[in-house]
Amino acid sequence: MHYLSGLRAHPVLWRVLAAVVGAYVFCWGEVALCVVSFTALGMGFEDAEHLASMLTMLTYLVLFLWAFAASSLVRVWGVLAGGGAVMAALASLLQWQLVA
Repeated sequence: MHYLSGLRAHPVLWRVLAAVVGAYVFCWGEVALCVVSFTALGMGFEDAEHLASMLTMLTYLVLFLWAFAASSLVRVWGVLAGGGAVMAALASLLQWQLVA
């Protein structure tokens, strides 16, 4: 058995990485977008940060479980990494517009 033969040798490892790292990246983007959005709606920064963190804990749990239940590992990585990147970019754009 070859240990360095890539995706076929350790599919469970790739699922675990997707569940832990991919879900973290997605939730990082979600927190950033929620904090900026809630602050733009008039909520205090600390309150927005706490609410976003509480909402994201539930999201992380759902994404962690979905990473193992989904049939396509490529789709899991696409949604998690892509979604996190899009939300982080939107948060940066919204923050830039609020500051300017």
